[in-house]
Amino acid sequence: MPTLELFDETLDINSTGNYELSVQMSSSGFAFAILDSIRNKYVMIRSTDPENNRYLTAGEIEDLILHDDFLTKKYKKVKVVMPSAKFTLVPAPLFDPAKKEEYFSFNLTRDDNDVIVSNRISDPDAYIVFSEPGTIYHLAEKFWPGVFPFHHTRPLFSQLSQGSRSVSGNYVHVHVEKDFFNIIIYTGGSLNFSNTFTYRNISDILYFVLNIFRVKGIGNDATIHFSGHTGKFDDISSGFAMYVRNIIFTEPSGNFTFSYVFNELELHRYINLFNLANCES
Repeated sequence: MPTLELFDETLDINSTGNYELSVQMSSSGFAFAILDSIRNKYVMIRSTDPENNRYLTAGEIEDLILHDDFLTKKYKKVKVVMPSAKFTLVPAPLFDPAKKEEYFSFNLTRDDNDVIVSNRISDPDAYIVFSEPGTIYHLAEKFWPGVFPFHHTRPLFSQLSQGSRSVSGNYVHVHVEKDFFNIIIYTGGSLNFSNTFTYRNISDILYFVLNIFRVKGIGNDATIHFSGHTGKFDDISSGFAMYVRNIIFTEPSGNFTFSYVFNELELHRYINLFNLANCES
C-alpha cells in the first residue's frame, strides 16, 4: 500500500497523453508525480516507503510499477530521478564520456553490478558522475525505454544555483536521504562546497555540518536550507535549532503549480521529484 497518495479530482487516467510523469526510484523508496502539462499543475503524487526501516528490492519496485494503473500508461514525457550517495563532480572542460568510469573509480568504490551514469549541469559547469545498482537502473530502461535517469542532485543544483543568486554571502543547503545527506554551499552565487556523508543518527548530521561551518568560517547566524527526509519539529531541525539561528525548508520551484490537495504536504520532502519538471536531457 502507498505510504502517501494525493490526487486532484480532475485527474483523468484516460488523458495521460497530456500529462508528464516524474518518477523517483531507489532501494530507499519509490514515488511518482503527475503534472498536467496543459495547466502546468501537479495533480497527483503516490509514494511508497519500505516497511520496518528496510530497503526495497528491484523485484518489489517492479511489482509496484506493474500493479499501478497509472504507471503502465503512455505519457507526454517521462523523467526519472535516482538518489545515490555515490557521485562526483567533474568540470565540463575536462570531461571525456569514455572515461566516466575512471573518474568515478578515482574517488569512489564501484560495486560489481553498478552502472556508471553521467548528467550535465550548467551551474557549476560540470558533469555529475554517479552509480546506480544495475538491477534498479535496468528497470527504468525496461519500463521507460529511451528515458535517461537523472541523479538526485541534478534538479537540486538547478534550484539552488538560482536561489543562491539572491544571497550575498553563504547559501547553505542540506538535503537528507534515508541514510545519507548532501551539504551544498554557494558563496556569492558560485559553488563553494559539495559533499555527501552517510549517517546513522542525527548526531552524525550535526557533527558533519557544524564541522564544515567551523572550517568554512560560517557563524551561527547563518541560514540553513533543508530538503528531503526532515521536517518542522523533527529531531534534525530541533537539533540544528540549538546551534543556528535560521532554518528554512526549501520547496520546489519552477514553471508549475500544485493542486489544492497538496496544501498540507511538506513539499520540500519531494523537492527533486517535483523539480524534474525543470530538467531537460
